[in-house]
Amino acid sequence: MALVRLSALACFLATVQPLAAAWSDSELPEKRAAKPTPLYKNPKAAIEDRINDLLPRMTLEEKVAQLIQGDINGWTPNPNDPLDTTMSYNASGLVEMMKYKGGSIWAGYQMPYDKLAYTIEVGQRYLMENTTLGIPALIQSEGLHGYPNNGTIWPSPIGLAASFNPDLLKQAAATISDEAEGFGINQLFAPDLDLGRELRWGRVEEGYGEDPFLTGAMASAYVQGVQSGARRNTSSTAIARMAATCKHFAAFGSPQGGLNVAPVTGGERELRTLYLPPFKQACLESLAIMTAYSSYDGVPAAGNSHLLVDIIDLLQNNHQVCDSRECSARLGVSQYQGEMGGGTYTYLTLVDQVKQGLISQSFIDQTVKYILRTKFSLGLFENPYPYKDYKSKIRTPATLQLLKQMDEEQIILLKNDGNTLPLSKTISSVAVIGPSAGQVLVVWASNWQDDYVFHGADANGISPLDGFKKLLTGTNVKINYAEGTKLWSNDESGFPDAVTAAKNSDAAVVFVGTWTRDQTELWAGLNATTGEHVDVSDLGLVGASLKLVQTIKETGKPTIVVFISGRPVSEPWIAENADAIVQQFYPGEMGGLALAEVIFGDVNPSGKMPLSAPRNIGTAPAFYNWLKNSRPGWPGPGQILDNGTLIFDHAYVLDSPVPLWSFGDGLSYTTFKYSNLRFSKTSLKASDTLTVTVSVANTGSRDGKEVVQEQVYVTDRVASVVTVNQSLEGFKKVNIPKGKTVDVSVSIPIQQLQVWSSANKFKVEPGIFDVKIGSSSAVILQGNFTVV
Repeated sequence: MALVRLSALACFLATVQPLAAAWSDSELPEKRAAKPTPLYKNPKAAIEDRINDLLPRMTLEEKVAQLIQGDINGWTPNPNDPLDTTMSYNASGLVEMMKYKGGSIWAGYQMPYDKLAYTIEVGQRYLMENTTLGIPALIQSEGLHGYPNNGTIWPSPIGLAASFNPDLLKQAAATISDEAEGFGINQLFAPDLDLGRELRWGRVEEGYGEDPFLTGAMASAYVQGVQSGARRNTSSTAIARMAATCKHFAAFGSPQGGLNVAPVTGGERELRTLYLPPFKQACLESLAIMTAYSSYDGVPAAGNSHLLVDIIDLLQNNHQVCDSRECSARLGVSQYQGEMGGGTYTYLTLVDQVKQGLISQSFIDQTVKYILRTKFSLGLFENPYPYKDYKSKIRTPATLQLLKQMDEEQIILLKNDGNTLPLSKTISSVAVIGPSAGQVLVVWASNWQDDYVFHGADANGISPLDGFKKLLTGTNVKINYAEGTKLWSNDESGFPDAVTAAKNSDAAVVFVGTWTRDQTELWAGLNATTGEHVDVSDLGLVGASLKLVQTIKETGKPTIVVFISGRPVSEPWIAENADAIVQQFYPGEMGGLALAEVIFGDVNPSGKMPLSAPRNIGTAPAFYNWLKNSRPGWPGPGQILDNGTLIFDHAYVLDSPVPLWSFGDGLSYTTFKYSNLRFSKTSLKASDTLTVTVSVANTGSRDGKEVVQEQVYVTDRVASVVTVNQSLEGFKKVNIPKGKTVDVSVSIPIQQLQVWSSANKFKVEPGIFDVKIGSSSAVILQGNFTVV
């Protein structure tokens, strides 16, 4: 495994044009005369041999420069102006940047395609042709759910997870790599494996949900999709075309109070059995890892000898475990990590510290080896440049077709009383209502497409209102639209128009939820309810949105509520009173059309909840895989009725710990019958693999995709330590035509069921294990097997 220990920073991308005359000979050092080719430049040599040949040739200063992230802002003009098309560079700035910070280069800007490609080519040409050793740079950007600089924007990761379709995500990730690769980008800061178990935290939308297994499966698909293949014209020893960056290592997503970068409390068992398994499942082949910003059990992740860590400045500025830049640099490099930009560049002190005997150069050498290994693994010494046809992979018809499928498959049908949905195209009219209905990027450019997109990303998207218009073209269905209120407002002056729209329609669809911002506006401090450093104390709707739903329901018309959000929305009144409820986590560009197709039945919903929705923040956490006896008995929930009547009980006194919706929940327009559960063996050893098979019949009137849940949940009846009440150990999504039955099998290595024992070792313990087919909140079939 080639690991470059780098870290996080917000990033974007742009474009490339072939370099005709990037610089003049008078501006830059003269190209050096040809010499015999050293071993490290031999593309046929083994990677380790190339590393061992190159490292001794490097000066201490050159080694340290490999460890520090630079930025294209050192030589390109106006990188923060997305409209600036200037094709020039600052030669002295280029030389200065590469001298001290040339190992990796941040290129995550929103700028015209040609300018970015030109800028990257200038940088790589300088490194390859005008420096002593010709070591190319890692060129870095974001990529959580798409190539952000006017590339294809996919659903937010939490939406990708709702598809429960790793194969589709792998294909999606490959297109993200396709779009970025041509511009000379060779490292993406994704996937995010933070578990969504603390729902107040603003970055829940960036991960794949609350469950370690689902997170690992989806992240693994992303890593494979992004990295598979090789850059053009590289050596046969190159093993990837793009470096994925697994983040944030580790346990970052459960901060105290739900506040970004706050400490995470936990012990070794929780770390080993909850937070680390997704990284083991997904990231052993990832070429990079990004550390968490937080501390775990009192130890900063950036200084934790348990972890491969990245971020150095946190040691001094955030955690106060170092009293100087020199200390931060020593502690960081002694654990073999590079330093990201955006801070005080503590690593610039390393040359002097080595000369003063304060740190051994061996730590620097080993860290440089990691970075060189990644560069050789990517084939950058042969071809680090943008491609001439860099725009050829952007937003292709094939990519957009895949995107449409993903936008469809992530939509979750949570409630459907009396088969309210799908609506018929023979109705005379439908009301499209709500603050989330009419825009892709709502006023001020707040958006539904996650915070890792760039300003103007709405231009390619389809709003729900436009999706309805597109779908209903050619029918006689009239659309009555009213916004009703703003997402961030208590203003009810738009309610009368919304009521009129509902009364004049056969059914009302009300779109409400959360909102975030693009990167430009998020960091400018504009209002939002999800996103990086946007944390909340309430999981309900903001402003007048709930009252708008209640007002529309009072019209007596069938009321369908659509949540468009970056986290679950906790609104018990809506859960109890809406006729139907649809959940769409922040969608991709085709999200508005996909919603219309689901609501009118052109698409059968197949998404499942990747996390649980508590009734309110006071009943959180609501994750399904709680430790045994965490929620003993649920003897009787209390309740506050709509008329104010108080019904007292004990768990809780006036509420219930049972979530509104649980992990794995999601309905379909068709029906499935499960039968004939069988195991490949009922008595297994720790080295065995169990195959669980079930027959699934589509007994409804339409074709449907089912996450054969399988969702296989397993419970260890008795263990030497407290274990979870149930854990997802496998799943498979299959398409079953109406009237057909298929056998679906899921394999579970018994090693997957190991516990972190009281002896602080992993162990598969003998005993009986129960298997449940269904969702976390429902049992369809069950059985058991024994480990001997």
